[in-house]
Amino acid sequence: HVQLVESGGGSVQSGGSLRLSCEASSQAYSVYCMGWFRQVPGKERENVARMYVANEDKKFYSDSVKGRFTISRDNRARTLYLQMDQLRPEDSATYFCASDRTFRGTWDCGLEASDYGLWGQGTQVTVS
Repeated sequence: HVQLVESGGGSVQSGGSLRLSCEASSQAYSVYCMGWFRQVPGKERENVARMYVANEDKKFYSDSVKGRFTISRDNRARTLYLQMDQLRPEDSATYFCASDRTFRGTWDCGLEASDYGLWGQGTQVTVS
């Protein structure tokens, strides 16, 4: 079956850290682009980090998290990670893992939610 399952969310104080995990079924894991998005009620889903899975050099971050968040993956475990350090209250959101299994002929990974066809159910992160 096709499935992405996030875990690792929770409540943390400002300045703390969390590590999110996204376990993918074999049909959901992409060798192309996978990423992390976040969303708060009333706002659009926002990309915070994405990477080209087959090329670890191709990682992209939003300005708001650059230098604080790190995206990585374990191909053998079919798992995508998001290490979040120096967390701030404005990082509070539901975080979603996303997979794009479309070959687009470029090392760039899409920034928009519409670029990704598979999604997890989300995990809540609260920073106080």
